[in-house]
Amino acid sequence: MKTIALGLITAALLSGQTSTWRPVYLGLDGMVATAHYLTAMAGYGMLRDGGNAVDAAAAACFASTVVEPSRSGIGGDAFILIYRAKTREVLFINGGGWAPNRATVKFYQEKGGLDLDGPLSPVVPGAPAALLLAQEKYGKLKRERVLAPAIELAERGFVVSENLQNVFRLNVERLQKFRSGPAVWFRNGEPVKMGDVVIRKNLGRTLRRIGERGKEGFYKGPVAENIVDFLGRSGGIMETSDLAEFAAEEAQPLHVRYRGYDVYGVGLPTQSPVMLEALKILEGFDLKGMGHNSADYIHHVVEALKLAFADRDAYIGDPRFVKDVPIDRLLSDEYAARRRALIRKDRAIDGVAPPGLQSGVTALYAREAGSHVELTGRAAFPDWIENFTTHISAVDKERNMVTITSSVASNFGSAMYVDGEWGGFFINDVLARFRLDATHPNGLAPRKRPRQTLNPVLVLKDGKPCMVFGSPGGDTQGQSQLQFFLNYVEFGMNVQQALEQPYFSTGAYHQSFHPHRPGKGLSVSQRISRDVRDELAKRGHPVRTHSAMGVGSVKAIVVDDESKVLMGGAAPATDSYVIGW
Repeated sequence: MKTIALGLITAALLSGQTSTWRPVYLGLDGMVATAHYLTAMAGYGMLRDGGNAVDAAAAACFASTVVEPSRSGIGGDAFILIYRAKTREVLFINGGGWAPNRATVKFYQEKGGLDLDGPLSPVVPGAPAALLLAQEKYGKLKRERVLAPAIELAERGFVVSENLQNVFRLNVERLQKFRSGPAVWFRNGEPVKMGDVVIRKNLGRTLRRIGERGKEGFYKGPVAENIVDFLGRSGGIMETSDLAEFAAEEAQPLHVRYRGYDVYGVGLPTQSPVMLEALKILEGFDLKGMGHNSADYIHHVVEALKLAFADRDAYIGDPRFVKDVPIDRLLSDEYAARRRALIRKDRAIDGVAPPGLQSGVTALYAREAGSHVELTGRAAFPDWIENFTTHISAVDKERNMVTITSSVASNFGSAMYVDGEWGGFFINDVLARFRLDATHPNGLAPRKRPRQTLNPVLVLKDGKPCMVFGSPGGDTQGQSQLQFFLNYVEFGMNVQQALEQPYFSTGAYHQSFHPHRPGKGLSVSQRISRDVRDELAKRGHPVRTHSAMGVGSVKAIVVDDESKVLMGGAAPATDSYVIGW
C-alpha cells in the first residue's frame, strides 16, 4: 500500500531546502493543493479511488461549498484550466455567471446604483455548470462519487476552523441584515466559533440532486425555483429562465511565452491579462540582476502591473458582447515594448496609469517623493489573509493538471443564505463587478458576464507539465501569482520558498467592485527592509506596510523537471493544505 505523505515528508529529502514555515510537500502519484484541509482530503479521495486530476479538483470545489461558505460554493462562479496529458492540450472552461434578463443599466440607475449585498447583487451561479462540464467530459469517475465528500460533510457536519470563525466575526453586521444566514450560522446571537459543528441537511439534499441529475439538478426544477423564490421575496429579479438557459462554455485560454515557459491563463472576461501582460513587459528587464525584492525590482514589477491594470480596466469585457477586445495586441511582444518604455527607474507613475491603445494619452509621473506609513496591529493585517475566494490545484499520476479559482465574490457573496428544502448555500454578489455605463466593455447588459478577478494559472516548459497555481485576493490575485512565478523562475527558489517571500501589491487601478474607485497606494511587507521601503517612497510611491507572512494565499504544485516528483506548497495563510503521495 502506497504511503500517503500528509506534509510529514520534508523537503530536506531533496537538495537545496532551506528553512520555511511549512515543508515542501512531496509525491509521486498525485497531489492536491487547496485552501482547506477538508477539501484537500475530498480531492485526495478521488485520486485514491482511481479518478484523475479533474475528478479531484471538482470534488474539492464542491466540498468548498460546505467548509468555505464565505469564499466559494455552488452559489458562485468557477474558472478552470485543464492540461490533458494524453493530447497535450490546455483547455479553459468558463464558469462565470451571467446577469439576469431583467438586469439593465436603466433599472439599476433608477435604483440608485449597484448593491454589494442583497437580492439584486447576484448573477446566475456559474460554478455548478463549469464543474459538471469539466468532470463529465474529462473526469473518470461517476458524478455521484465526485459529489460524495461534499454530501457527507454537509449531512454529517463539519467543524468550524479559527479562520472561518474570524471571517464570521468580521461580517456580523452584514449577515444580520438577512434572517436566513444567522438562523444557521449564529448561536445565541453570536456567529459560530472554532470547534462548533455545523450540519446542513438541506445542502446535502441539494448536492444529492445535482449528483443524480447533473446540470439540470441545479438549473431546473426545485433548486432553481427555490433560488428564484428566495431572492424574489426580497425584491430580486432573477427568473427561472435565467438559470434554465445558462451554460458554462469551453473557450480559448490566454497564453504568453516568458523565457522558455508557456504561461496559460483563463480566457475572457477575466483579469488574467494583468499577470500575462506584466510578464511580457518585465521580460525586457534583468530582474535577477536587480536583486530579489530590491527597490529597483519592486519598482519595476509594480510599474508593469500598473500598466497592465490600466489595460484591463479599459478594454476587457465579455467577448460575446464586446467583439473587438484587443487581447492579441495587449499580449504581443511589440505592445510590451511600448508599455515597457513608459517605466522610469527614478520615478513612479502617479496613481492609475493610462491605457495604452489610445492616442495622445501619456503617463503622469510623481513630481515629488511619496510617503511611508508603518501600520501596526489589526490595521496592518490585510483583508485577503482570511477572506475572499478559494483556489484548488490537482495533478495526477499521468500528469494531467487542473487549476480552479472559485468564488462567491465578497465574503459570503451577497450576504444572503439561500435557505429552504433545496437551499443551503450563500449566493454571490458578482453583478456589482459591472459598470453602469452601457458603452464600457464591462458595462451591464442582460445575460452578459461581468469581468472577473478569478485567474488561475497553468505553466508548461518545453511542452511538458511544469506547474499549476492560483490564489484568492480579488484584484491582488494576479499580483501575488506574478511574484510567486518570478520567485520560482527568476530566483531559483523551491515552491515553498517562493510562496513564503515578503510580498507587495499596488492599489493603482480601478477597483473591480462598483463604484470602481481608483487607488494609489503600494502595500509592502514589514519584512522588506526599511531602506528599500524608504527608497520606494523617494520614487513617488505612497508606501504602507502590511503584516502578511507570505505571497498572498497562493497554492501551487510543481512537476520537477528532472525527477518528475510532484512538489507542492501553500502560502502560510488561512487553512491551506497540500496532500501528496
